[in-house]
Amino acid sequence: MRVILMTGKGGVGKTSVAAATGLRCAELGHKTLVLSTDPAHSLADSFDMELEHAPKQVRPNLWGAELDALMELEGNWGAVKRYITQVLQARGLEGVEAEELAILPGMDEIFSLVRMKRHYDEGEFDVLIIDSAPTGTALRLLSLPEVAGWYMRRFYKPLQAMSVALRPLVEPLFRPIAGFSLPNQEVMDAPYEFYQQIEELEKVLVDNTKTTVRLVTNPEKMVIKESLRAHAYLSLYNVATDLVIANRIIPDTVSDPFFQKWKENQQQYRHEIHENFHPLPVKEAPLFTEEMCGMEALDRLKEILFKDEDPSQVYYAETTLRVVQEDDNYSLEVYLPGIPKDRVELSKTGDELNIRIGNHRRNLVLPQALAALQPSGAKMEDDFLKIRFGEPAKV
Repeated sequence: MRVILMTGKGGVGKTSVAAATGLRCAELGHKTLVLSTDPAHSLADSFDMELEHAPKQVRPNLWGAELDALMELEGNWGAVKRYITQVLQARGLEGVEAEELAILPGMDEIFSLVRMKRHYDEGEFDVLIIDSAPTGTALRLLSLPEVAGWYMRRFYKPLQAMSVALRPLVEPLFRPIAGFSLPNQEVMDAPYEFYQQIEELEKVLVDNTKTTVRLVTNPEKMVIKESLRAHAYLSLYNVATDLVIANRIIPDTVSDPFFQKWKENQQQYRHEIHENFHPLPVKEAPLFTEEMCGMEALDRLKEILFKDEDPSQVYYAETTLRVVQEDDNYSLEVYLPGIPKDRVELSKTGDELNIRIGNHRRNLVLPQALAALQPSGAKMEDDFLKIRFGEPAKV
């Protein structure tokens, strides 16, 4: 199965791009599912039809679905939810309040990963397109396997073993005092089984022959900065980005003086997108005269973006950016094919690393782990500029 994750700052048009990508994949005969995991769903509005938690056919070879976190919770987390509700009710909370508080913050994000894993295992579709949450939430999703693994290995497994051993001895004394039972085997097993699913999914996410991210951006300063930051963070988790889509570009045919300054700014920012994301391919889509709602509008967007191409292909297979950690030392590896080291100039301001090659400049927004450090050296090796980071940045 081919997995494509669409992400970008809220409001850049990633849902429209996801829907248009799905239309083209289905048109080429790929059995395709477009799944919205954004808590603020808009996929149904984009297709201009009702969608549900279960996949619903939109066109031949094309299905759409919007994640219902409550349904996923009941199917995957029901035993734990009921136990937490029991504990809260024993502490004096009313039934409805206890049930609401039993749904822990961030659970909908976790369930989107589990839903992806289930579709991948079932293999019912050829292409799975994820219309994900805005970049900040999407990046937290990618960190879950690593963070969850740390807690599971160090805390949860020892606690689980201790609970199984002590429950028969402690339960007769515990319930009369506390007013609720200790968690049973089903409740104790659920979190670890949940983690195992996420851990298996991580293997799929980091396989760039199967899974890639597509960053949707607009030619605006703040949007570009967030997209660059997303690209850097994705590299931390070894998740490949294969395409950047610059959306809502004002067409040359617009001659109204009101838009002149906008067009001039967009020209500058379009150049920055191509420079800063190089060598990733960049596609551009115009600002349309109408909303991207309904099949006719999505078909126009599909034609502009892909024409005769197959969007399920991997557009760029090389890893363009890598963050490598060895003990307490970090290095940033940037793919610069054919560039000699003596032509590269580096400078750092705050969380931005500026790479100048002749008349070309590339700005990288660094992850927090690197933003607090200063570059301590660099070398070219196998077409990668490898930048070492050492002492903390001076305040």
